Amino acid sequence: MENAPPPRTAAFFDLDKTVIAKSSTLTFGKSFYRGGLMNRRAVLRTAYSQFILSIGRADHDQIERMREYLSALCRGWNVEQVKEIVAETLHDLIDPIIYDEAASLIEEHHLAGRDVVIVSTSGAEVVEPIGELLGADRVIATRMVVDEGRYTGEVAYYAYGPAKADALAALAESEGYDLSRCYAYSDSGTDVPMLEAVGHPHAVNPDRALRREAAARDWPVLTFTRPVRLKQRLPALSMPPPPLLAAAAVGAAAATAGLVWYSSRRRTRLRARP
Repeated sequence: MENAPPPRTAAFFDLDKTVIAKSSTLTFGKSFYRGGLMNRRAVLRTAYSQFILSIGRADHDQIERMREYLSALCRGWNVEQVKEIVAETLHDLIDPIIYDEAASLIEEHHLAGRDVVIVSTSGAEVVEPIGELLGADRVIATRMVVDEGRYTGEVAYYAYGPAKADALAALAESEGYDLSRCYAYSDSGTDVPMLEAVGHPHAVNPDRALRREAAARDWPVLTFTRPVRLKQRLPALSMPPPPLLAAAAVGAAAATAGLVWYSSRRRTRLRARP
């Protein structure tokens, strides 16, 4: 009698301040302004929100106000224009703020045979391209209601708090993941339900609320501090190596630096799951 195959597993990563050093949505503020989608006042407000998030001072109520503001702000925006702006500026804006430690950890999970899933409160139009850049297998993200190619300002699915845990459970059922063997990473106390849902939760650069929970539950705490550009992760590529060593040098540099981008093109197309 053949042995049953081992259960599938996954690693679930929050995005903002866990994999990247800033808010993914707010990072594109200036690009949306140059594209005519935002005025100066809106840019200044998003910059202030970015600052509040960066120092870990945003509480649940402030995050909710940001969500309401951003939902109202994008009312009437052309969805295809948003996608084009994100695609055009993705590497310039996101590449410099990806934590090297997170990129390496993502690659380690892939090498161990686990799927990598990005779970973010930011909008799918922003998160999906970032997930592809990171080599993620799937993305769970907030989805806005769209009518005739434009955002209505209403939220179809909000990937926040307990909704993230529900999404993990639904994805585990459809994909056959054993959540007791899965991993999860987040910086925010609002993601405690998501962390509780897996057997291996980790707090990354935790805010005060999550730090308290991690201490009480004896969860590992990780500190990511090194956002590094793609070219800096592959110093060997800046000077062509001898022909006989070229392949080995590139492979070693990619493994050491955790460059998941090179594996992303070989992976299946992202499927957004609620």
